[in-house]
Amino acid sequence: MDALLVVQSAVNVEREFITDFLPVGLIGMNSELMGRYIEFVADRLLVALGCSKTYHSTNPFDWMTMISLQGKTNFFEKRVGEYQKHGVMASAASGGDSSDHGAEFSLDEDF
Repeated sequence: MDALLVVQSAVNVEREFITDFLPVGLIGMNSELMGRYIEFVADRLLVALGCSKTYHSTNPFDWMTMISLQGKTNFFEKRVGEYQKHGVMASAASGGDSSDHGAEFSLDEDF
C-alpha cells in the first residue's frame, strides 16, 4: 500500500498549495472545488495503479473532461494531411500540368 500513502501525501500537499495560492475564489473555481478535483484525479490514479478509490469524489469541472488528452492523436503516430497543398500529389502523379511552367525539382544544382 505504498502507492496509497504516496497519493494521499500528494493530495494533502496539493490541498495546502491550493489553499495558500487560491485564497479568493474565482468565477467557477475556488479552493473547495479544486480540492474535489484533486481528489477525483487521485482516485483515477489509484485505480490505474490497481488500488481502490479512496476519496470517491466527482469531477466538479466538466470542462476538464473536454480538454483531456485522452482523445488527442499523437502527432508522430498519425499522418497529418493538413500540411499537403491541395493537388500537389495529383499533379506530380499525372506528370504535371500546364501551371507548373516546366519547373523541375532537382538536388543537382550548384550554389
